Amino acid sequence: MNSPASNTDILPAVAVIIPCHNEAATIGTVVRDFRQALPWATVFVYDNNSIDETAALAEAAGAVVRSEPRQGKGHVVRRMLADVDADHYVLVDGDATYDAQSAPGMLNTLISRRLDLVNGRRVGQQVAAYRPGHRFGNRLFTVLIARLFGRELDDVLSGYKVMSRRFAKSLPVCSGGFEIETELAVHALTLNVPMVEMDTPYRARPEGSASKLRALPDGWRILRTIARLVREERPMLFFSLVAGLLATLALALALPIVRDYLATGLVPRMPTALLCTGVMLAALLAGGCGVILQSVKQGQREIKRLLYLQQGR
Repeated sequence: MNSPASNTDILPAVAVIIPCHNEAATIGTVVRDFRQALPWATVFVYDNNSIDETAALAEAAGAVVRSEPRQGKGHVVRRMLADVDADHYVLVDGDATYDAQSAPGMLNTLISRRLDLVNGRRVGQQVAAYRPGHRFGNRLFTVLIARLFGRELDDVLSGYKVMSRRFAKSLPVCSGGFEIETELAVHALTLNVPMVEMDTPYRARPEGSASKLRALPDGWRILRTIARLVREERPMLFFSLVAGLLATLALALALPIVRDYLATGLVPRMPTALLCTGVMLAALLAGGCGVILQSVKQGQREIKRLLYLQQGR
């Protein structure tokens, strides 16, 4: 199926948006494959300070090439979604690991079912395509996000997504790097937008192409992003955990003091007693902050929902 139009000759404006950094070995193939799979779509390649021939090869393959000087995938995605105007967006990496032939089906599913997000669930057909460490990290983050924000996604870190205009334009991208996928997933979950996942083949990078993902540094950044999003989106949970930890520490410090007082009637370790009091007060303050910020967050979520609905489909 090459066209989502059924009862009309007017096709929706579709933008294929591809963030790139040093992808000369693959970008030409990616652009040509998506132009063939979605011939009515416009392919945009945003070059992120490449020092190879990425931009020239993308333009030669038929893409509209633009640049983003701030380094990092998050910066590029934020720029693309702000600059490019379309009815639907296909976000994909420029490393030739994703299957362009899956795009028409994902797009048709988005339109026919009036969804806001179709997430490409990667199905590795080669051992080298999905390394065990990356597979474990993806599963860990997927389970963690499901427990914290509800409604499990099977492939949170997939870089292959089809989005409606109202979802793309309402996405408040704050991340600068690979944690953008986490931020996008949490935004969809907290707004409770209609979405599905679809299987798509996932291939190993071609010879001469190297992954930009660094397992430990980028994994740590993703964990920090999850912690930040929990603090911002679920402040009651975040500050309750902080309050619980502080209260546990205060009680642990207080037990020997209470035991000595019951035995002797004296408080011999006054500095520790004062420390216990301060830590417990901090715990109560953290709990109070959680209650207040949860109320504030509820109002912010309603505003985000209204802004999301104002974008139209």
